[in-house]
Amino acid sequence: SGAASSSSPAEAASSSNGAPSAPSAAAAAAAAAGARPNIQLPKNFDPAEREQQLYKWWEESGFFAPDPAATGPPFTIPMPPPNVTGKLHMGHAMFVTLQDVMARYARMAGKQTLWLPGTDHAGIATQNVVEKQLEAEGSSRAGLGREAFEARVWQWKEQYGGFITGQLRRLGASCDWSRQRFTLDQGLSDAVAEAFVQLADKGLVYRGAYMVNWSPRLGTAVSDLEVEYSEEPGHLLFFK
Repeated sequence: SGAASSSSPAEAASSSNGAPSAPSAAAAAAAAAGARPNIQLPKNFDPAEREQQLYKWWEESGFFAPDPAATGPPFTIPMPPPNVTGKLHMGHAMFVTLQDVMARYARMAGKQTLWLPGTDHAGIATQNVVEKQLEAEGSSRAGLGREAFEARVWQWKEQYGGFITGQLRRLGASCDWSRQRFTLDQGLSDAVAEAFVQLADKGLVYRGAYMVNWSPRLGTAVSDLEVEYSEEPGHLLFFK
């Protein structure tokens, strides 16, 4: 075995000159027999250890961006923007799965595929969170003033707004994060205003009287999702 592991004078000279040395007879025989390195695989796959590494490589390599070499037609999906203040729930998991399947299939079909990600400012929900923080500090929105309160809201968004996009990444969403948008970006705000003006001009949106969930503290209407229901004794009145 010692003779097999030693190099011949010719091999040693070749190695010292910087050229690759010829494989030994034992190495050549092992390669011919299809020998593989003895790698011990763990008994159980640990997704927490591997999935983030793999996703980071996908994202940094630009695999989610539209392929300029693709010969197929463009294929674009805008992500329904989740609230920047929120956390993912089953509804998010469902739409991410469906859109991810469509985007990956379109890429494999040779289309120039863009899955555009973004987040929604969730104005009332964000205001509610920040106001509760101010109350805990013995302050209020009115006491702080409009400009200072707005600055506080933006500060909160910068601090906590990336949580939900991190969760989307953990789901494996193959969207192009280099194009991520926020609903209060100036370009998007202009586009939304233009869209609503056009809809109003066509009579497709209108103002009307209807029941709303009014918040006396916030001074505005809130959605059904932000209402805490409770049963209260009352009276049913009849008019004749």
